[in-house]
Order: sequence, then C-alpha cells, then structure tokens
Amino acid sequence: MIEIEARPQLALVLHPVIGREGPQHSKLKLEEASLLAAALGVEVCNELAITVREVKASNYFGSGKINEISAIIAEHDINLIVINSALAPIQQRNLEKLWNAKVIDRTGLILEIFALRAATKEGRLQVELARLAYERSRLVRTWTHLERQRGGQGFLAGPGETQIESDRRMLADKIGKLQKDLRQVHRTRALQRTKRKRAPERVVALVGYTNAGKSSLFNRLTEGGVLEKDMLFATLDTTHRILSLPSGQNAVMSDTVGFISDLPTDLVDAFRATLEEVKEADLLIHVRDISDPLSEQHKQDVLQILDSIDAGQNHGQSMIEVLNKIDLVTDELRASLKGKSKQNQSVFLISCTKNSGLDTLLESIESDLSKADHVVNVIIQPKDMQVRAWLHQHGNVLDEQISKQGDCKMRVRLTPVDAGKLHTHNPQVFI
Repeated sequence: MIEIEARPQLALVLHPVIGREGPQHSKLKLEEASLLAAALGVEVCNELAITVREVKASNYFGSGKINEISAIIAEHDINLIVINSALAPIQQRNLEKLWNAKVIDRTGLILEIFALRAATKEGRLQVELARLAYERSRLVRTWTHLERQRGGQGFLAGPGETQIESDRRMLADKIGKLQKDLRQVHRTRALQRTKRKRAPERVVALVGYTNAGKSSLFNRLTEGGVLEKDMLFATLDTTHRILSLPSGQNAVMSDTVGFISDLPTDLVDAFRATLEEVKEADLLIHVRDISDPLSEQHKQDVLQILDSIDAGQNHGQSMIEVLNKIDLVTDELRASLKGKSKQNQSVFLISCTKNSGLDTLLESIESDLSKADHVVNVIIQPKDMQVRAWLHQHGNVLDEQISKQGDCKMRVRLTPVDAGKLHTHNPQVFI
C-alpha cells in the first residue's frame, strides 16, 4: 500500500487596510494575523498589508489586487489564504474560485484555533456550536451542486427539498442538540458557582488580551501548571487553583480564555457559560502586555467584551490593572508607568519572567478582597476554646490577649460569610 503524504498548508496572510489606518498600525495588525495563522499550525510563507479603497460586494478586492495576489499564490504554490477581516459568504466563495485555494477570514481563523485548542467537553461543545452557527451562513459556499430534486417520479411531482435546505435542516438539528447539551453545562456551572459562593474563599478571575501573560501570572501566584507559551490562545479552558494570600487566608483564582479584537459574536455567545465565571468573580485582574505597541487598543477591546457580558467596573465589579512585561519596555516608558502606578492605587507593574512586583500585587489583591470583611471583637472563655481554633483557621487574627483567668480576647478580620457563621453558632463570644 502506497502512503500519500498530505500536502502541507502554505499560507498567505493578507491584512486589508481600510480608511486612515497608519502604516505602523497596519504592520502590527498583520503580525497578529500571522501569529493567529501560526497558532493554527500552518506555515506562513508570505504576508501582505493591502490598501483597499473600496470593498467590492462580489470579490472584496478589486481585479488588479486579485491578479497581483494570484501571481504570489502561483509563485509560492500557496493553498491557504488568510484574510484578516470578515468576509461575506459570496466573497469567500468567489475568491476561492478565482485563486483555486482555500480562503478563510478572521472569524473562521479564530474558530479553527478554538476548535484545535479546546480540551474539555464543555469547551468542545461551545466551539462546535459557534462553528456550526458560522457555517450555517456559509452553505452558499459549501455546496455548489444545488440542483433541485424532485419529490416523486416523473414530471408531475412537485419540487422536493433542495440540497441546501436539507443541509440547513441538518445543521439546525445539530445546533439544537448542542444547545441542549450546553444548557446542561450552564446548570452545572451555576451549581458550582453557588457552592463557591457558600464557601469562605473569594474568587479572583484573570482577564486580558490573548498572549498578555495571564497563564504565566496564574502559574506564578498559584501552583497552576497551566501551559505557558508565547502563542495566541495557548490555553482556552478555564482553570481554578487555590491562591494563598499573605495573611495565610486563601482565595480561588481562575485563569480564563484570552480575548481578542473582533472576537466572533457566535463565540462570545457560545462561551457565555465560561464567561459567567468572570461576571461572578469578587475581583478581576486585567493583565496587559505593556510592551505591545497596541496595548491601549487591546485594553479597550477587553473592556468592551467585559461590558457585553455585564462585567467590569461599569457594572460595580472591582478590578485591578496589571501591566506585565515591564522588563521589555524602555527606561523612559518604565519611569512614566511607575509614576502612573503611584497615582493610581489599582495599577501595578510586574514582570512574570523576572518575578518582580508579585508580592506587592498579592498584598493589593488581599486588601481589595478584604474591603467587605468584618472586624469583630470577641472574648472566648476556656470552655469555648474550639472557637479560638476556628477563628485562627478561618480568619485573620489582628490581636490576641489571654487573661490570668484563661479568657481569650481577640480582634479578628472575617469574611461576611464567616462572620455570619460565628454570629449564628457562637453569639455568646461577641463583646
């Protein structure tokens, strides 16, 4: 038996420049698109930023640009064209015919990466639902043999179901089943969040643009064991670990999926169960790659997505901004950022690779989580010493004095949940 090796995917990445986009901005957006393609595991053999004065309804590009790109495709034997923009189904189909190669737009590219990286059953369900919703709008491109079928024999029978109608119905059935499965995931997630709310530990969620260093920070602050890689969307599935605070108390830290500009709406909707983790967190830590020239724009992209799921400061949620990779910026910028950090108590400069700034960040996390805590004063008699042990285990003991009679006077910081438990089960100890 002769084995035929699969032809490698050789990609041409195109970034359409529309409007007054500066050359530096275009270059950075093209680099991001190339990194996305590389994250899919294809070989990027060429990349171009192409000025588009007018988007054509049928082919997106004008005939001159199409011919220019055709020559590049032929020269490098390219079989995949990645266009860093959203394409209409008819545009995608026509370009594939003209170039005789597979064409994928930014939305399709992100969906492909998510499908490749999703590790858990929940993640795979969410990605598949988003992919089918995207593919449903592109049946015009998928099927070229849409001749009508007949409902019976001869010429007298009425027209039967067309191929495209049959496939739409098949997709609708698959989407319905996935939505049913995801509703069960939503219920499971909701139960897990309810249990966590009852637990004394507070929840801290890491959010940020993809490749900003969330997973690296997660591993530095916890025993995370999450994949760290200089790659877009290196990790997708939400991970929870115990975060040990300076006082000895614990919180739960979650590492969530990275955000990106123009994140497909279908993907946001499909991942809503996962993103609920962000919405329900007691504190958000927004991790930014401050060495990225587009860091400010990426910040706005993240805030926009948070706003779309009713999370973030606009919805009354506490948030800390962490400027990561501070070791990669110029001395001048670093000095400016330090001044900004001194003026704003919720902005912190760190470097995960150098392990700098992490202790200060941890102290701030604990301080923020403790804002709603109760400071209680209690006197514990010798017969109630089990309460003293419980307070040392669940609270932050600020002061403790034991009298000659054996009574223990304590001043303790407790979470609202633990303060309620103490008041319910041992009201006699309160002064």
